[in-house]
Amino acid sequence: MQTQVTLRDVARAAKVSVSTASRALAGGGLTSKSTEARLQRIATELGYRPNTLARGLKTRTTRLVGLVVHNLTNASFRVLAEVVQRRLRAEGYQALLCITADDPEQEAVTIETLTDQRVDGLIICPTGRNGALLAVLEANGTPVTCVVRRDETVELETVLAADPEGAFAGTRHLLELGHRRIGLIVGRQETTSGRERLSGYRRALEEAGIPFDASLVHAGRYEPETGLAGCRQLLDRDDRPSALFAANHESSLGVLRGLAERNIVVPDDISLLCYEDVPGFAWQRPAISVVDSGANAMAELAADRLLQRLRPGAAPPAATAREYRIGARLIQRQSCRPVAP
Repeated sequence: MQTQVTLRDVARAAKVSVSTASRALAGGGLTSKSTEARLQRIATELGYRPNTLARGLKTRTTRLVGLVVHNLTNASFRVLAEVVQRRLRAEGYQALLCITADDPEQEAVTIETLTDQRVDGLIICPTGRNGALLAVLEANGTPVTCVVRRDETVELETVLAADPEGAFAGTRHLLELGHRRIGLIVGRQETTSGRERLSGYRRALEEAGIPFDASLVHAGRYEPETGLAGCRQLLDRDDRPSALFAANHESSLGVLRGLAERNIVVPDDISLLCYEDVPGFAWQRPAISVVDSGANAMAELAADRLLQRLRPGAAPPAATAREYRIGARLIQRQSCRPVAP
């Protein structure tokens, strides 16, 4: 049986003290870059694996960061996971990716598990129902950054898209093409993104002098089934809309299925505008117009903010948590066409 390599073995091979070996392998600039590189190489050659639990108890840091999202169906969450993982790894941290299915109970269990694992920080797209648990983390010195959504029940640093402006721009684009009956499929209204995208849609209608018709709006959970159900409901109307605005990525997938199952041709039979861009939308024929929420920029900023708060000597959080917005933009392709007045 192979004997486990210890930190003392690495220090002996490198001809340095145990404390120097420990600081070099911990990284973070506690020793010179050349010493860090030499110790890392020797540790790898010897097959040394640090005891992260023991190190965490001693240093009060685990170099682990929780990343909590609802699903990986949404392309924005996939981008978030990729960017945050890359940024954390570059700083010597590992991301623990957790999926909650937008379920408050699963989210509560996840937050408690990450607390038990003594994570150094947390980036989360919250359900909005577990603010008290997140507040406890913050109060105990674990920085929390919310992304995509705000938790209305607690003051936490938050990175959001400019959703009111994005939905306004998308709706105004359809109005400028002559559409007057625009079906909206949107997320549940207890969430920041669902509520703000509906508000942008309503403001565009109001500015155009068109009365808001609640029967043209289908709100629901962030899943393809919501898009499919909303698409069917809107298409079954005698006065069906001339355009559909699927205001989240999950719903867009369901809408595409709903249109396909009825052999409805975009944009000849109906115009289609989606939210949150992915490469597949540009590859579709016709290519699908979207309002892009800037997932990459949101992920970069969320990682920036958390890493800044994790650095030694970082200033304590302000009494009023800061909120950051990433601009949304309309990308016009071929899925929307003008209609006669």
